[in-house]
Amino acid sequence: MNESTFGKKAAYSAGNLSVNLIAQAFATYIVFYYVDVLGVRPYLISLAMVIHGIVNALLNPLFGYLSDRTKSRWGRRFPYMLFGIVPLAALFTVIWFPVGEGMALFWYFLMIILVFDVLFVMVVLNYSALFPELFVTIKERAAVSSWRQMFGIIGMIIGVALPPLVYSELGWGVMGVVFAAIALVFFCVMLTGSKERGTAPEATIPFVQAIKYTFANKAFVCYVIGSFLVQFTFAMLPAMIPFFTKYVLSASEDKSTILLGAIFVVALPFVYIWGKLVQRWGPRKTIIVAVLCYMAALLPFLFVTSVAAAAVTAGLVGVGLAGLMVLLEIMLSEVIDEDEKRTKERREGIYFGMNGFIVRWGVSLQALTSGAVLESTGYVKDAAHQTSAALFGFRAMLGLIPAVALLLAVLFFYLYPIRKK
Repeated sequence: MNESTFGKKAAYSAGNLSVNLIAQAFATYIVFYYVDVLGVRPYLISLAMVIHGIVNALLNPLFGYLSDRTKSRWGRRFPYMLFGIVPLAALFTVIWFPVGEGMALFWYFLMIILVFDVLFVMVVLNYSALFPELFVTIKERAAVSSWRQMFGIIGMIIGVALPPLVYSELGWGVMGVVFAAIALVFFCVMLTGSKERGTAPEATIPFVQAIKYTFANKAFVCYVIGSFLVQFTFAMLPAMIPFFTKYVLSASEDKSTILLGAIFVVALPFVYIWGKLVQRWGPRKTIIVAVLCYMAALLPFLFVTSVAAAAVTAGLVGVGLAGLMVLLEIMLSEVIDEDEKRTKERREGIYFGMNGFIVRWGVSLQALTSGAVLESTGYVKDAAHQTSAALFGFRAMLGLIPAVALLLAVLFFYLYPIRKK
């Protein structure tokens, strides 16, 4: 690997810091902020998050299809990133400056997140769709995916583990401004490494037929169902840790930083290890092992009672989570390569778009599940003593419910038909 090639790979990978910072800060703290801090009823925020998930899901295939068919002197993907990053950072900031109370605050929240959805999908889908085009061998993809996830984990640490330290000292609004500025800087770095090859076969298949071709691909169907189940657990984990820390462990809110930080600090070196394993075992076998490691590590959340024990558990979660972060897009890239043999076209946009369409329902399912559990178990905002049902609900949403989802994911990854190394 020469210096210029390494520089391009590193610059491209840097964008994942911004993606994960914005996505994880939003997913982890937005429900907690609007429910537990601002006092909006849980069912209203759950409703807004379900609507957000539906809109986000629908935008993914539309932007993917449009991106595959875009022609410009900058390429198919680059223009969407170039003109979307500044408005995206601005909308992320606005989310943390609430306007109104009660139902007015609910409508404000819903309106802002829907506009945020449009910009987030426009930028992130095109950024992700460049990965299979720019990096074409399993060795190259494993290396770049490892780099991307290293940057992504740093973004997660900033977006998930640091907010309690920032908002407790400076406030939620300042946190939004600072994080948006960091994301914008790394998005700009990403643009310098995102020059397209310009050799991809043009996509000409009409929209409806493109959808049919995509879902006729058995490898994609097995992959995307497994990915959906994994993404559901990804959304559940950071969203519930603040509740778990505050009410189950009876610890201060900043202890969430310890648990979330343990996950990502342990995951950071393991992305390199999983990158090496996928070159030896192939994507299918490696992802099954990663899911099982991740699932086993979540189960102790059902019974740990101290911050120290919970931190050890969280660290073990980071081992399997690192593997899944590295492997999911490598598998999807493999699916896209197989599709090109059938269609003679490169359709990264529609595949990443349909993947986004499916997995975004995982975020909505998480919001719906957590809202239902909070409402049905008698959770009361800021109560010194929650009901035993509510305490078990917090544990189940970190251990039992994700374990069931991950067992199903193993089944679909087992059925994934591409077996080559």
